[in-house]
Amino acid sequence: MNVTEAINHRRSVRKYDPNKPIDTAIVKACLEKARLAPSSSNLQLYEFYHVVSESLLKKISAACFDQPAAKTARQMVVFVTRKDLWRKRSKANLHFVQHHLKKPVSDHTKREKLLLAYYSKIMPITYFDFIGIFGFIKYAIFWVIGLFRPVYRQVRQSDMRIVAHKSAGLAAQTFMLAMAEAGYDTCPMEGHDSLRIKKALNLPFWAEINMVVSCGIRLPEGIYGERFRIPFEEVYFLK
Repeated sequence: MNVTEAINHRRSVRKYDPNKPIDTAIVKACLEKARLAPSSSNLQLYEFYHVVSESLLKKISAACFDQPAAKTARQMVVFVTRKDLWRKRSKANLHFVQHHLKKPVSDHTKREKLLLAYYSKIMPITYFDFIGIFGFIKYAIFWVIGLFRPVYRQVRQSDMRIVAHKSAGLAAQTFMLAMAEAGYDTCPMEGHDSLRIKKALNLPFWAEINMVVSCGIRLPEGIYGERFRIPFEEVYFLK
């Protein structure tokens, strides 16, 4: 399939064929493609948990209220946000930039200096917080600056959580389109007990469940009717 065909083919499938297994290697390859999705500041504050064991599938299904999309899934992928890893991911980006510059600091261009400062100084200022106090101070400072010029305003803990979830969502959508291209089906499930899923996967405290995506090959009855979308004119505004 080309991209348009994959987009049209992808549906949220609620029931999978129990007689048709899917290849773990292909699902893994689709997750590698998901890594190519856009990510805010390229921090990639997410992790993918590819669930294939029967016992763990049953636990995750129960945490998803045993909805048909979960109960009949052949495999699942849990997309997890890891905002707490911002220091590690910032350093990884910084080391990548430094490695590819391969020249003395005195020879860096203005753009290269800005890029190095972005990960060594701007990211720590943006992501660092202490029980919300520093975030409130940053918000107040940026609000005042915003009276005089455009400024980035999403600097509180709650804002950065949203940023991490958006990046994970982009990765999840890329994964589902890659699965469609491979001839496999998926269903993103937000209806779940996130605490039980975290316990089942042994995730750390700061990890958050973005979504659970079930995987398999659709049965005809797994598609609940024709696709409905709000008329394009109601969501599209040309300015």
